[in-house]
Amino acid sequence: MSQRRTRTAEDRQTNVIPIRLDASFFFERAVQSLDRCRYDKALKYFRRAMEFEPDNPVNHCNMAGILSEMGRYEESNSILRVILERIDPGMTECYYYLANNYANMERYEDAEEALIRYLETDPHGHYLEEADELLELLHYELNRPPRVSTIKCREHLFAHDKARRLLEAGRFSEAARLLEEILERQPDFTSARNNLALAYYYMGYLEKSMQLTSQVLEADPGNLHALCNLAIFCRHKGREVDLAELKGRLKRIAPMHPEHTLKLATTLGIVGEHGEAHRLFGRLLRYGALGEEPSLLHFAAVAAANAGDYDEAERHWRAARKLDPASPVPAYYLDRLEDMRAGREPPPSHYHYHLPVEEQFRRWEQDPAEMSRAIREDPLVRSSLFWALRGGDRKTKSQVIQALGLAADEEVVETLKAFLLDPSEDNDLKRVAVLVLRSIGVEDKLQVMFSGRLITLESRRRPPRLPFWDNAWQNVLDRALEGMADRYDMVEQHDMMTLWVDFLAKIYPRVPKVIRPAAWAAALEYWVARMHRKPVTYPELAERYGVSLASLSRYVNRIDEACGIREKLKWTSGVFWPNPARPEDDGYPLL
Repeated sequence: MSQRRTRTAEDRQTNVIPIRLDASFFFERAVQSLDRCRYDKALKYFRRAMEFEPDNPVNHCNMAGILSEMGRYEESNSILRVILERIDPGMTECYYYLANNYANMERYEDAEEALIRYLETDPHGHYLEEADELLELLHYELNRPPRVSTIKCREHLFAHDKARRLLEAGRFSEAARLLEEILERQPDFTSARNNLALAYYYMGYLEKSMQLTSQVLEADPGNLHALCNLAIFCRHKGREVDLAELKGRLKRIAPMHPEHTLKLATTLGIVGEHGEAHRLFGRLLRYGALGEEPSLLHFAAVAAANAGDYDEAERHWRAARKLDPASPVPAYYLDRLEDMRAGREPPPSHYHYHLPVEEQFRRWEQDPAEMSRAIREDPLVRSSLFWALRGGDRKTKSQVIQALGLAADEEVVETLKAFLLDPSEDNDLKRVAVLVLRSIGVEDKLQVMFSGRLITLESRRRPPRLPFWDNAWQNVLDRALEGMADRYDMVEQHDMMTLWVDFLAKIYPRVPKVIRPAAWAAALEYWVARMHRKPVTYPELAERYGVSLASLSRYVNRIDEACGIREKLKWTSGVFWPNPARPEDDGYPLL
């Protein structure tokens, strides 16, 4: 009996889970207390975290911030001076915190001195707007202008603001060029480097994005924007181990600035930590630091829905609809809320204040003119399309590629060229991208990463341009690509696509209605086979595509009548690519 009792005691002992009383434990307790506005408890827990990690400036700064909120400004300043003098002199935002505390203590001369030090030494300008407001207050209280001689972060701030606006408008290549110029002049401009990483990411240069982000984190391991960007990049690349580590780090951060809180909340939502994102969005809404923005309410609703709190999501979407009745976004999700509750439809997967791309395409089918206008002029629509090109499913990406052809600007060309070089993207989608680039007038060589091999598609002269792209024309291409798969290489398939575009452009606007897409596809394959001296017969093609010999012959002749292929084949060697020494009657190569 005693042995049995002894085993029970031992069993109990092995089931005890020890609590690790380390800095992370007390940090998390402090954050929980902050969310409940229990500053006294938060102060106690941050003090313990600071004892465990005395050289961590973030813990000290958090303590200073809470003391300031409690009106204990002198104690807060003592901690801030310790940070600047002994722990991390490069944490220049502490000068702004000092100035703010001095102003609250009505020590305006000291506030001016600390604020000037902040403006002259801080390279990032995170608190520049707040510093401007404080300068106005000091001007009034001191009855003279503050003695500010230079503002370090403003040296390139105006250019950086312009680059940010370009990013928000979906003009990523323009933003990237401007940010590159800024970094050439000021290599330590961290915010510009972070935004350049984002621009590269949207343009498809993921490796360059990660390289830039790593550079930021080498210089500043705790940089919030870089950590958030890196988490999104790791998610895109499927680096789950690295992503899990980053999620853990991000969840331990308690940002004091509202803009930082918004960045952190949005990032956590994107990487699937919806519960944590919901908590941070809720804090922003409770404190009203960013105002009651419809987009913020939408983000909070998305997080709540993904966290399973559909009542809270409904409340946020209703509030957003009341604030922004012209936007279709809140109403769209309210209409689908019951399906979400019942599990018939998943909650939204993205944190953007616009309709899902699939829904946008559905509405544009009823109004093609609006589609063209929106893609050219609406920055939200443009950015949503670029985002979908990176994160959408195969069907969505195909729709986006074709839709971007309507804009046909430098941004679209750069983005689609980068898409062709992405080894993770689908080969068939790259074929569509090549077609769109040729159809909008891109003449130069195109490099394509096709099945792990880098292929160069030679330049075209005066490529034709069509005013729009019909779904029926795309059906012909899809059928031809399906029939030519595993029989023709990427170059030959590209020739087929170019031939189809050339044919349509030559006969436009008298394009016949496409009733038999398979017959047109078979005719295209016939001519490509002839160009490349591949053996093929009418009966073989007719059987493989399931069409009649008469239909195939008729469409082969229609294509030849428009493009004059038979005549050109008489004086060519059968190689499709243009030769500079070869005469070309109208400036087109072969076609």
